[in-house]
Amino acid sequence: MRFFDREDKIDKLHTILEESARNAQFTVITGRRRVGKTELVKHAFPKDHFAYLFVSRKSEIDLVQGFVEEFNRVYPDAVSREVHTLEGFFREVFKLARSTPITLFVDEFQDFSRVNPAFFSTLQGLWDREHDSIRLNLLACGSINSLMRKIFLDNKEPLYGRQTATMRVDPFSTSTLKEILRSHKKSFTPDDLLALWAFTGGVAKYVALLMDAGATSLEKMVHEIVAEDSFFLEEGRVLLSDEFGKEHSVYFSILSAIARGATSRNEIEQCVGRQVGGHLTRLEENYHLISKTIPFRAQSTRQTRYRISDPFYRFWFRFIFKYDYMVQMKSFDLLQRIVLRDYPVFSGFALEEYFKAKFAESGKWSRIGAWWDRKGENEIDLIAENELDGHLVVAEVKHDARRLSMESLKSKFECLTRTVSGLPTPSFTGLSLADM
Repeated sequence: MRFFDREDKIDKLHTILEESARNAQFTVITGRRRVGKTELVKHAFPKDHFAYLFVSRKSEIDLVQGFVEEFNRVYPDAVSREVHTLEGFFREVFKLARSTPITLFVDEFQDFSRVNPAFFSTLQGLWDREHDSIRLNLLACGSINSLMRKIFLDNKEPLYGRQTATMRVDPFSTSTLKEILRSHKKSFTPDDLLALWAFTGGVAKYVALLMDAGATSLEKMVHEIVAEDSFFLEEGRVLLSDEFGKEHSVYFSILSAIARGATSRNEIEQCVGRQVGGHLTRLEENYHLISKTIPFRAQSTRQTRYRISDPFYRFWFRFIFKYDYMVQMKSFDLLQRIVLRDYPVFSGFALEEYFKAKFAESGKWSRIGAWWDRKGENEIDLIAENELDGHLVVAEVKHDARRLSMESLKSKFECLTRTVSGLPTPSFTGLSLADM
């Protein structure tokens, strides 16, 4: 799949590069794994204009040997092959940067902690002493968000506050997903687009795998994802085991419970069989995998619902993790049929999330959410408010436009006005597959 979108990020990287010729720059690039961080940097800079250092889990000597080889490819004979430590290597790089503009991209930066835990203190010392006198464009990329946050945002850590810029790479927007799908299937349907959103959430790697395989419809996507040797089957486990460490089984159980429909803390704890308050907090604040939602303009948190923020993880825990025994039995045909059987219900929530994302991408709204009453008898799928001009949109979301009922929606809004006063007169609308 060809490169899509990211023009604003590329422009920012070019601006940082220009600034680094005058003042050293230390840019931290974050974002969930597979979102396209590395490809972004490689696309922004010509191959021969930056050194790409991948921090693999090797011995320090072996890792530095590879660093020296790659760095000398771009900056010939700049670092002696006799250098065998990270400290020695970066001393040579900083020395060269006093006279030569250098761009250095370090991928999986957080894994320095596995190679040499003392290295972050070493780099802090080098940066503090040299950054005023060097022309270095240092880009640090990491995909284990919890570790990257700790390295740069924990005031007890050596590199706290040393970054000059932070860039977050997000999944593709809904408009970019449409552009990508159209480039592979000119006559795509709304169902095709919803399936692509529901299964990938716009994560670049997942989108590319499906598009390159010609999986441009719901059925083809399911057959590509749920198949022997499929990349997707172990993806959730591979990514999150690193994030969670020893407690991964508890976190997996919590996410599985939420994916199956347990949305309150009490429901989740009943499924998991233990207290999970601290785990829920960490899943939200440290790992950014879940989010808490409360009814629109509610003052109390008693009606809090938890949701998995990432559409791919929502799918993976709902179908792949839940039916892992089928994967182990290689009952792929059966699991494909189960996914297709349950997809209409599963995709209903995905469609609501799609429209919330679409509204958010427009930049026109200060608040976007949903509303439900305490008994669960009345629920509004989407409410968007512009607090500047007082514009309020109240929407019902259905797959089939024929099932939309504005009278029912207005009745639910009347229930909302009994608990929230001072709301402006809204615009009522129905949103369906046809509006994607």
